Amino acid sequence: MNLNYLCYFLLALAAAGSALLPYPLAMWFVLASVLTFVIYGADKMAARKAWRRVPEATLLICGFVGGWPGAIIGQQLFRHKTQKQPFKTWFMISVIINVALLLAAWRFGFIN
Repeated sequence: MNLNYLCYFLLALAAAGSALLPYPLAMWFVLASVLTFVIYGADKMAARKAWRRVPEATLLICGFVGGWPGAIIGQQLFRHKTQKQPFKTWFMISVIINVALLLAAWRFGFIN
């Protein structure tokens, strides 16, 4: 199985799992963050061993859809993708957009 497809499959499983749990939005952020953290760790290990890597677009998407807390922790703990531009810039833009959308959804009553 292609590593990229595996990442998206696991993200879909996390979405389905969070929908079945109490507080689905909070659980989504927890599951997406844990999954994104694991993906960053796996990609760092793949980089060290010259294995097939997770595409940067997949890392950015995992962060954008709610896994950015896990991505930030993974970046710092694994020292992975902390210096690379423009990845760093796109990642921060995705975090800002994600937080802005969450605040807007909360402000307009879509989430409590």
